[in-house]
Amino acid sequence: MPRKRLLTGAAILVTITASVFLLFSLATPCLILRNGDTGELFRSFPVKEGEEFSVTFVHSVNQTPVTDVYQIKKGKIYVVRTIYYAFGAGVQSELEEGQSLEYGRDGSMIVSGFNRRMEHLSYIVGTVSDHTLQIGGELISLRGLCGRNTTVQFVSGRKLFLYYLVIKDRIIRVIS
Repeated sequence: MPRKRLLTGAAILVTITASVFLLFSLATPCLILRNGDTGELFRSFPVKEGEEFSVTFVHSVNQTPVTDVYQIKKGKIYVVRTIYYAFGAGVQSELEEGQSLEYGRDGSMIVSGFNRRMEHLSYIVGTVSDHTLQIGGELISLRGLCGRNTTVQFVSGRKLFLYYLVIKDRIIRVIS
């Protein structure tokens, strides 16, 4: 009798371990956009290690575009650089240790060297001007996706492999 219980327990443990391993290994790393107030899923995007995405908006004070660029590193979101066109309230005017300033061909100022992990990344979608997400070659209006004045939370996570179907390097959404 004790041997039968031991074998049953071992079988259950092996089954659970194998299930967790398969679930994790078959899951696709994703950037997940959720409503910051309700937790509702807006959309998720498959991402690879080292992949960058950006959020662009018009600064409310100096009325010029600002682009925050992020990168997925070890399954976490890191801010890597910010691109802007004019100084003003709320725009970085001094460099911190390890940061550098370059000028783009279009006159932009590019501050890089942040390499700061973003524990909580969210934006409130503009009511006057839109916020746009650029990821995987796609440009998405956050106003169109989430609505005006919505808090959008950005999270790095995983989705089951069935969530996306890849056909000839194009990603087609299978399950929402």
